[in-house]
Order: sequence, then C-alpha cells, then structure tokens
Amino acid sequence: MTEGTTTGGRRAQLKHTGLRHGWTTGACATAATKAAYTALLTAEFPDPVTITLPKGQTPSFALAAEELSGVRAMAGVVKDAGDDPDVTHGALIRSTVRLLPPGSGVLFRAGPGVGTVTRPGLPLEVGEPAINPVPRQLMRAQVAELARHHGGTGDVEITVSVDNGEEIARSTWNPRLGILGGLSILGTTGIVVPYSCSAWIDSIRRGVDVARAAGRTHVAGCTGSTFERTVLAAYALPEDALLDMGDFAGAVLTYLRRHPVPRLTLCGGFAKLSKLAAGHLDLHSSRSQVDTSFLAALAADAGADAALAAEVSEANTGLAALQSCQARGIPLGDRVAARARDEALRVLRGAPVVVDVLCIDRAGTVVGRSEPR
Repeated sequence: MTEGTTTGGRRAQLKHTGLRHGWTTGACATAATKAAYTALLTAEFPDPVTITLPKGQTPSFALAAEELSGVRAMAGVVKDAGDDPDVTHGALIRSTVRLLPPGSGVLFRAGPGVGTVTRPGLPLEVGEPAINPVPRQLMRAQVAELARHHGGTGDVEITVSVDNGEEIARSTWNPRLGILGGLSILGTTGIVVPYSCSAWIDSIRRGVDVARAAGRTHVAGCTGSTFERTVLAAYALPEDALLDMGDFAGAVLTYLRRHPVPRLTLCGGFAKLSKLAAGHLDLHSSRSQVDTSFLAALAADAGADAALAAEVSEANTGLAALQSCQARGIPLGDRVAARARDEALRVLRGAPVVVDVLCIDRAGTVVGRSEPR
C-alpha cells in the first residue's frame, strides 16, 4: 500500500487495486486536537494539519471548522474513508481543547455524537467516553509534542464530538455493545483499508468481550437480522449474546478460540453456511462460492440416488439444490449444518466451545439443524 497525505482532493491509492484508502475517526480526531491545541498556544490554526500515525505515516488534513475563544479552541476535520463503504464517511469530527491548571494531565470527554461506555467488557471503563486507547495515545502524544515546542504545560481537556453522530451510530454495533449516545472514536493504525472490514471484525470481537463480561454462556453468530430473530425464537438469548458476524465466520471462530464461551450457535442462510461447510471462513459472494459438487456429495451421503445427485451438482443456486432434495425427502440441510459445525470445531482447535448450527431459508424457516457437539 502506498501512503501519502490528503489535502483537498489528493488521496493515496492502494497498489494494484486502484482503491483509495482513508483515515479513521481516531486519526481525524487527532488532527483536530493538534490544530485546536496549536491555536491555543500560538493563536493560529495550522491548515492543513499534519500528524504522525503509529506506523510512521504523516497524513495532512484540511480543517473544515475552527474557533478560538480564550482558553478554549475547536477544530473540525471531515472524515474521508477513501473507497471503503464506511458509515462515518463525510462525518465532521470536532475536537474542543480547553486549557487546564498545571498537573491536571490530559482528560477526555464525550461531546455530542460520541458515545459513552455503559457495559463492562470493552477496552474502556464503564462511564468513559468511547474514545479508544490508540486514538487517546495519539492525541496525548500530539499534545505533549506541542507543549514541548511551544512552552505549554500539556494539561488539557479534550472533548471529541461528531456532527449527527448519534444518528449515524444507530447503524453500528454501538447500541448492542452498550455504547450509548453516539459513535466510537476508533483506529489502531489510523488508516482505513477499503473493504478490509476491520471495523466490523473489531465489533465482533468487542461483542464477544461484552458477552463474556456479562457472564453469558451461550452466544450466537448470525449472518443477518432475519437469522437473529430465528435464534431469539429458538433460544431466547439476550441481545448482548447476539453477534452480527455477517460474512466473517472465521473472525467469530478464531476469536472464540482464544476467548471461549461455553456454547456457540451459528445461524445463517443455507447457501452461506454451505460455504462454511466446504471450508470457507469468509462467506462473502466475492470471496467464496457455493460448491454444488460438494452439495451433491453430501446429498449422496444422505441417500440421494445418482439422478438427484446429478441434479444437485448442476443446480444454479444453493437454494435450488436444497429444494430438489427437500422434494425427495433428502435432509441436505441437516448434512450442511453438521458439516458446518464440524468445520467450526476444526477452527476452534479444541477450545471449550460446544457448537450447533441452524440453516435458514429466505422465509426464516429452519431447513437444517445440527446436534450440539
């Protein structure tokens, strides 16, 4: 990946793909904090403002808002997520920095649109603003550097806010994780890699952490909201035991391998779970395909004759293969669920997690079920 700066319309691109990378909310908040504190110490806002990221990159950010008044300054940066389909793309990230008495240190506050942690299990204490550890570290480092250079004390209150953040947060995992009132300020590298889905995978991990902290002994990884409703009906799990795994079955399983919960139910569409049964851990259609030859072999093991097995092998979709078997009383759904469970157990590598699988059709009906093992 080639790294560069972003000023105005210039953005770096990913090698070979032509996709533009972007910047995390944490990087934007850090840039806004540096601009605001610089203004407090020098009476001038740097524009663009350049920061140093954890791996040494030095992007620059244009300011979209600025205000200086006495011991307080505010600067704002518009988040550019590059070519990633990020819900926070275009959001205005503001940092208001207020001078504090010497010895106060650096304090963080949640402004409008930034959430507050209300449940244990996250990397922040309950009651803390949802500004993650790495962005906090970046902001502290910028404050310390500016204080050394301009003769400040480095004692400040930093209030991060996001315009419309509370509304944007409704389409994220935050409410389920117990982060209320807005978005989280995220980022470990400061860079958003297009379609890496790192934020989604991080949310899966935080979901496991929250469930463990709440003492949950049974969690469910679901590929969508329809399947969550099926799991709720089947097991009456609380909301914080539901993991919106999307296409990232591997992310759920590898994290539970290191941070086990006694029981895991995987619930999703028949076609997607047939991919897991065949050994794929990323279930997205662009990265794995339904293997009808594999389904034909499972159907044959379940009692399908040669003609039906050939029909399944030549089916256009996983659903068509399933329907052919259902019409002849062949339990292909159960075979897929059992193989998906076994594949999950293989990835878990002996971790103390009992797994069962539910395969669902588009109407929300269970079409395959495995025994817990």
